[in-house]
Amino acid sequence: MSTVQEIEAAITRLSPEEYSRVRNWLLERDNELWDRQIAADSAAGRHDHLVKEIEEDIAAGRTKPLDEIIHDT
Repeated sequence: MSTVQEIEAAITRLSPEEYSRVRNWLLERDNELWDRQIAADSAAGRHDHLVKEIEEDIAAGRTKPLDEIIHDT
C-alpha cells in the first residue's frame, strides 16, 4: 500500500472490529504527535507568554480555585 487512496480503500473493507483497532491506533498516534509538538514548543519557549499571562491573572486575583469551578457546574 503506497498511496492514501489505497489505504482508504483498504479501510473501507475492514470489519467493524478491525476498523475500530485502526481508528484507535490513529487516535493514539495523533495524541503522541500532539504531545511531541507541545513539548517541542514548550522547550522552545513558545508557551512562555501564556505562563506569564496566567501568573499575572493569579497575582491580580482574576482566578478561582479549581474546586470552586467544579462545584459551580
